[in-house]
Amino acid sequence: MDNKEFEQIVKRGIAAIPEKFLTRIENVAIVIEDNPDSEQLKKLKVGRGFVLFGLYEGIPKTKRWGYSQVLPDKITIFKNQIEKYASSEPEIERIVKETVWHEIAHYFGMDEDQVRAAEGRRRKNKKST
Repeated sequence: MDNKEFEQIVKRGIAAIPEKFLTRIENVAIVIEDNPDSEQLKKLKVGRGFVLFGLYEGIPKTKRWGYSQVLPDKITIFKNQIEKYASSEPEIERIVKETVWHEIAHYFGMDEDQVRAAEGRRRKNKKST
């Protein structure tokens, strides 16, 4: 998939976020990179066999006291990682959407366990509707 197509998928993933959350996001850049760099992998202690689809780097909204004149937080979506894992374009679309949600949850102050629990509840609710 070329970069323009992937960028459109990421834009659709962002657009899928409910307005009540989108309007509360401030000072965050969402970027696309091919792969995580060695510093990102080291910082997260990512081991072999682990696939990193996205990464939030910054100060969560819940910890922003006296927060001004700082560089934007950054959410990175890793194109090659997603493409390697997905077997079709609809699956790429699903993974990107879930990854954008996941990283924005970190922005709002959720730790990894809280995000995973919320994702599990969301999937369960989708199945029951």
